[in-house]
Amino acid sequence: MASAARPGGNAVFEPPRRLVQALDERGAGAAGRAWLESLPALVRDVSERWDLTPDRVHTPGGRSSLLVLVRRADGTPAALKLVPPGHGAEPERRALEHWDGWGAARVLEAAPEAGALLLERLHGEVSLSSLPEAKALLEAAGTARRLWVDPGADHAFETVAERTGRTADALRSAAGEPWAADLLPLLETAAAVREELTAESPEAVLLHGRFRQAKVLSGERSPWLAVGPEPLVGERAYDLARLVRDRLEDLVASPAGAAAARRRVTKLADSLEVDPERLRGWTVFRAVESGVRSLRAGRPREGELLLEFAGWL
Repeated sequence: MASAARPGGNAVFEPPRRLVQALDERGAGAAGRAWLESLPALVRDVSERWDLTPDRVHTPGGRSSLLVLVRRADGTPAALKLVPPGHGAEPERRALEHWDGWGAARVLEAAPEAGALLLERLHGEVSLSSLPEAKALLEAAGTARRLWVDPGADHAFETVAERTGRTADALRSAAGEPWAADLLPLLETAAAVREELTAESPEAVLLHGRFRQAKVLSGERSPWLAVGPEPLVGERAYDLARLVRDRLEDLVASPAGAAAARRRVTKLADSLEVDPERLRGWTVFRAVESGVRSLRAGRPREGELLLEFAGWL
């Protein structure tokens, strides 16, 4: 696998295995392999452009980007995020700049045409997932509330209806797969719920898009800041739906997991003044969509857990 050498140093950088596997699962094919092979030159070129000294790759890292911990010319720590072509560097830049550090990491430099963002360095090893559940949900709610702002009249962000329209198409195509025979009622329910929820949206605010405990990290200027958005515009209930299923394995392992999941929906809805039925509906849709995607990617345990969770609601 390609490695990137630090300008003037001996450090090398290997793409984390998690990222390599994710690109393979998504069918990135030759384009994905070409991007991975281009990383040494890309790290070198961006480092020279912005006068950065790379330190190391952050591991295990994410499934959709490479994060290199760097230092700027004045010694300030930062994080260089490199995103494969077509994976949303420009929408992420626009969202982070729109928030301007309010509830989220700041953008220090951006070259979206190269899939490169230089971000404020946070404590990547400390997320809300490290807190007790009740405290984590409380802090998550406070962070989400700061992110939900007016996107502006001339915004260019995708809408919830547009994004879920594509994922609903994926559910319909999955219905014809041999392994989906027993899942048809759940697939049909998820598709129907999505149609009902998108028929009329109660609000249009800027959403994180992938909001969950692991996407909120400890920072220096603020205790907790969000990272890694896939921004879109729509109702808050959509953004909370992914948060509802955090710590899924713990929920499924608990004899009272179904009741706990339903209580979590109610608690989050009450704390953020969101319609609990709309939150429940989006949670079902997003869990089913994620479960089907996991099954298709060859991750049966993950997919089955997600679909079991959706069935509880």
